[in-house]
Amino acid sequence: MKIAMVGSGYVGLVSGACFADFGHEVVCIDKDPAKIESLHQGIMPIYEPGLAELVAGNAKAGRLNFTTDLAAGIDGAGAIFIAVGTPSRRGDGHADLSYVYSVAEEIGANLKQASVIVTKSTVPVGTGDEVERILTDANPGVRFAVASNPEFLREGAAIGDFKHPDRIVVGTEDDWARGVMTEVYRPLFLGRSPMLFTSRRSSELIKYAANAFLAVKITFINEMADLCEKVGADVQDVSRGIGMDGRIGAKFLHAGPGYGGSCFPKDTLALLKTAEDYEAPTRIVEAVVKVNDARKRAMGRKVIEALGGTDESRGKKVALLGLTFKPNTDDMRDAPSIAIAQALIDAGVSVAGYDPEGMAIAAPLMPEVAMQPDAYAAIEGADATVIVTEWDAFRALDLERIKRIAKAPVLVDLRNVYNPAEVRARGFSYSSIGRP
Repeated sequence: MKIAMVGSGYVGLVSGACFADFGHEVVCIDKDPAKIESLHQGIMPIYEPGLAELVAGNAKAGRLNFTTDLAAGIDGAGAIFIAVGTPSRRGDGHADLSYVYSVAEEIGANLKQASVIVTKSTVPVGTGDEVERILTDANPGVRFAVASNPEFLREGAAIGDFKHPDRIVVGTEDDWARGVMTEVYRPLFLGRSPMLFTSRRSSELIKYAANAFLAVKITFINEMADLCEKVGADVQDVSRGIGMDGRIGAKFLHAGPGYGGSCFPKDTLALLKTAEDYEAPTRIVEAVVKVNDARKRAMGRKVIEALGGTDESRGKKVALLGLTFKPNTDDMRDAPSIAIAQALIDAGVSVAGYDPEGMAIAAPLMPEVAMQPDAYAAIEGADATVIVTEWDAFRALDLERIKRIAKAPVLVDLRNVYNPAEVRARGFSYSSIGRP
């Protein structure tokens, strides 16, 4: 089947490359000529492990192509996916659907064959209804159906998640569309990946509900970590103990500096706004958003305490290791490092930073942070070294070298990468999250 993927960002490019790898003919469409030209040259617009190789292999095989011409790209496609951004709208926090609706209008104006139009973008409940109205107004003479097919890809593990999903959710009440989507996902369906067909509105809500629930788990264990520090318990033991309960599960129970990234911050906010519009307030999610926002700044204060307090920290230097919101990505959206760095700078602390993949994107977002070429360059002369993102490159730092080049042997581990007793035995002042 020919598949058109409108939007060649994170979701569109990963999904398109994986569909091509299954044997479909895929055209990725984007309005940015520079991005399309880079893709033709094998240059990826994002960092995702294995993506460059997957794109190159399928492009060489002729199954994956790129274009700025939407009309040509959707011509003959049995399924047309809308995979454009839905950022938080300025002023009110609602999801900005202008890109989705603009694409729907353009598809409607150029659609020549029967096709299923699939919203892959994360959209609020009822978006599919509006997309259907736009398409009907633009092109009432062509058969089409609108389906919802939310993505559940983790940055840094997206290809594996796409090819071995926990579930495939498709929202449609149309039997023909259901058949087309079954054919699209047949390689996974035959591999017994669970495929859940729901109403379109249920599918749209599933994505938001899933992300909000995961945000709740992260925020809950972070609050338990704060309690552990007060009562002398170990949050890692607490996490294991509750995670072994099959009703709870161990995933997303790792204490840290708060969640960030492209999904959780904007999706929890969008869910709150949808709930308000329908007069069904979600108080738990509301609390999670507030607690998470406050936590990032609190991590800056934790570093200041490790420096000796507000008065003692002024004029000192801190090295931040890991700037992206999580490892194996270059995504800086709502990364905890941004708030932490700002809290330190506001307290008169100078900040040096290093990240294995996120430096180019981080630099304009953190103009007062001195970006360094490697971890040890950032640590040199620092009064404290802070692990913000748990990249593998930071899991076995040369502690003796750090003692030689740093101004003070102070390590603040916001991801609980190291064993406290071992680090302290090496002569370090060591702070971590939720551990005595």
